[in-house]
Amino acid sequence: MEANGTAGKMGLEGDSDLQFLLIGGVLLKIRSNSWKKSRFFRLQEDCKTIWHESQRLFKKNQSFSVDDIDSVRMGRQSEGLNKHTHPNDEERCFSIIFKGRKRNLDLMACSNDEAKQWVNGLNKIINNLRNLSRQQKSEHWIINCMRKADKNADNKMTLKELKHFLRQINVECDDTYAEDIFKKCDKSNSGTLEGAEIEHFYDLLTHREEIDVIYGNYAHTEGQMSANDLLDFLLNEQREQATMNDALKLIEKHEIDETAKQKKHMTKDGFLMYLHTEDGSILNPAHKRVYQDMSQPLNHYYISSSHNTYLMEDQLRGPSSTEAYIKALMKSCRCVELDCWDGANGEPVIYHGYTLTSKVLFRDVIKAVKEYAFKTSDYPVILSLENHCSVEQQKLMAHHMVAILGDALVTKPLGNTVPASFPSPEELKGKFIIKGKRMNKLEAAFTNNNTVEEDTVSEEDEAADCTENGQKTKSKKSKMKLAKELSDLVVYCKSVHFSGFEHAKDNQAFYEMSSFKESKAFNLADTSANAFMHHNMDKLSRIYPAGSRTDSSNYNPVPMWNVGCQIVALNFQTPHKEMHINQGRFLPNGFCGYILKPEFQRSLSSQFNPNTPTEGPWGKKKVFHVMVRHLKSSTCP
Repeated sequence: MEANGTAGKMGLEGDSDLQFLLIGGVLLKIRSNSWKKSRFFRLQEDCKTIWHESQRLFKKNQSFSVDDIDSVRMGRQSEGLNKHTHPNDEERCFSIIFKGRKRNLDLMACSNDEAKQWVNGLNKIINNLRNLSRQQKSEHWIINCMRKADKNADNKMTLKELKHFLRQINVECDDTYAEDIFKKCDKSNSGTLEGAEIEHFYDLLTHREEIDVIYGNYAHTEGQMSANDLLDFLLNEQREQATMNDALKLIEKHEIDETAKQKKHMTKDGFLMYLHTEDGSILNPAHKRVYQDMSQPLNHYYISSSHNTYLMEDQLRGPSSTEAYIKALMKSCRCVELDCWDGANGEPVIYHGYTLTSKVLFRDVIKAVKEYAFKTSDYPVILSLENHCSVEQQKLMAHHMVAILGDALVTKPLGNTVPASFPSPEELKGKFIIKGKRMNKLEAAFTNNNTVEEDTVSEEDEAADCTENGQKTKSKKSKMKLAKELSDLVVYCKSVHFSGFEHAKDNQAFYEMSSFKESKAFNLADTSANAFMHHNMDKLSRIYPAGSRTDSSNYNPVPMWNVGCQIVALNFQTPHKEMHINQGRFLPNGFCGYILKPEFQRSLSSQFNPNTPTEGPWGKKKVFHVMVRHLKSSTCP
């Protein structure tokens, strides 16, 4: 059977959990207290697709790819299950969390044991798929995209389906090219591709002409790469500090032709195998762990940061959910945003003010943040509060944070004296830092003259800047009352209005920071780049997207990093180019959410000369010639 063959390849042949999934069973699909439907679910024989019943009129059967699953959570850990199921059913519940914006699948099994088998089986398949080699992942991704393009599931590909497939894998081509490649593969002239014709199409698609060129430039020994040829490639093309011993090890490890291996040669197939492994990856394997100095002040690091973290979709009508915080934190986001407003029954809520976005309880968000903050990184999480609440509900916000976060919440400066600089990420491991308004200077935390119960502070931040999208606006000079209980929780990230770099230099303490909307930040980077970078040498800056980005699109974060901004907040729910750049930026250093800034952005005494003309704030311009080696898209693994 196909299932046995696939299971064998995955190392799961005879596995009881896998066999359970292949047989399938009835699960209760839960969306609300009133919407609970029994559905039959089963793993398909390819061991990569989950099939399930549907009551839709024109779609009785539905399926989804295992590759689309981000994680499987046991218990009532999703927002939906927590609301719509009884605590006694904890061990029967589980959630399938999908990548991107697709809604969670909240399910309940008939028994505790069945729930465990579903979760264990799915996790085994997911882990096996993630442990495939890079070449296997590429093949799996392309085949998965082909399957999605086959709309009527007849294992044939029409010209229309071919065009859909090419769009899925981000291959930009005109209709003429698509028709040419289709005709070249359609040997039977049937108007569809099937069997060997699809294989031929796959071979044409995956043939890498640039690899032929590179290999030909270095294969100087009997048409193959000798160890010396490979060493030349590593030294000259890859710019690696490699030795002859390194080249010999790569041949031994990746060459698949035994005759060539005995000669200490690498064939083109062996070369391709090498390029598809971590040894040929652009990411240095040593940087997959935390390798940077984490003992420097907090402002010396770029910090992975999210904007309006509570939103799952757009900025005007989309749902707000604790799930959005969980997804961001699991991507090692270290600064999340909470827009806080007065809610019903005295409980503060989080949502995008003056819009139709749904609301989520502040208390529930803090619980979710507590649960997931340090699952992928031990380094500190900043809770960026945009506070629009009454004094009474501010007091409740403070109560919830103290009660739920406990000792992990930073409520006073580290040490026994007034600090002169930020503590380090290492010192703040496992801690939560509150960013928000504070009534007074930090020195007040070391005196007994801090008895005011509430005070009036300016209210600027994002609510005051929402003028670009037709939303209700507030005056930048508007005032709000601030509760002492909430004010006292703000220690290292006190929000203040930005009045210019000279004013900040002369009047702001290190812990007083400003938020800049996208347009203002980019203007400052263009007109006052060096001043901006000097400002960020001892203070924190937060950048957030323009209010006009109602579709939750993002700006390019690179210019903001180039002037040393640490908290460059993006809409994490939008997996486009800008988020790919952000994830790539934070992939090294153990994917911990903190990247040490270059020395010239940390110290005026570095060799960088900020007064050097024509060079810009990031030194001499260099031109890099890049050859893209892997086909990528937003759906690529």
